Amino acid sequence: MLTSAVFVSGALFATSTEAAALPVKVQLNDSLLSFPDAQPFVDDNSRTQIPVRMVAEKLGYSVSSTPVGKQVKVTISGNGRTVVLQTGSNRAELNGKGITLDTSAILSDNRTYVPLRFISESFGTEVDWDSKTQLVIVSSDGKDHSPVLKAVSPATILVTNSQKYLGIPYMWGGNTTSGFDCSGFVQFLLNQQKVSVPRTADGMRQSTGTSVFAPTPGDLVFFSDSQKAPASHVGIYLGNGKFISATNSKGVQITPLTSGYWGNRYFTAKRVFSS
Repeated sequence: MLTSAVFVSGALFATSTEAAALPVKVQLNDSLLSFPDAQPFVDDNSRTQIPVRMVAEKLGYSVSSTPVGKQVKVTISGNGRTVVLQTGSNRAELNGKGITLDTSAILSDNRTYVPLRFISESFGTEVDWDSKTQLVIVSSDGKDHSPVLKAVSPATILVTNSQKYLGIPYMWGGNTTSGFDCSGFVQFLLNQQKVSVPRTADGMRQSTGTSVFAPTPGDLVFFSDSQKAPASHVGIYLGNGKFISATNSKGVQITPLTSGYWGNRYFTAKRVFSS
């Protein structure tokens, strides 16, 4: 049943980039689960990773872990099935049969995460994703369950997700967590929400969204030395007079919109998500 990742307390963890990715919530039947010290997230392969010992116990499964060098071997058993995975590897076993996954179990902050989709399919548990609430819904009783959370606006999701990448360095032409340029950063974030946009700042200005006089959180903001088209820089407005963007001086950072260097270059905004 597990949903997109499994946590085994007492393990190690390897990378921090994944854990800084898209946050998600987990609902088991009609109850929202709480994860006090290790939060579920969506990894770079768009797979949900979730610390799941408490979930496994609620479902009657057993979870054990064994150190293997700097990695951790995880065994999950229940309903007559046994799944074995190892962090850092996309190989797994289901009842002794080898399987190749489309993402890997990972280790972070002394927590082991295992991909939900594979686990859920392995144990025959239904798992649904509700994009409006960023909620994974796990059904252990075979029934349909409505989200217990209220919908989160796409603009709010964009603002929240953008700040998960603060400090990632600038890279000309970059559109991955290894490095971003300004338009690559915006394109990366919008792609996560299934919104396709042009690759350049001015391409976005010309063909993305609707022009607005005063930006609100989640709007794209555009800049140029002449304060008119073509745009040479793009970012995402956060509210309170600030925006976030990938700069060639300090990478992804938050800066004032209407004062300082960028205040002298700001000239327009476009709304991608209507309220």
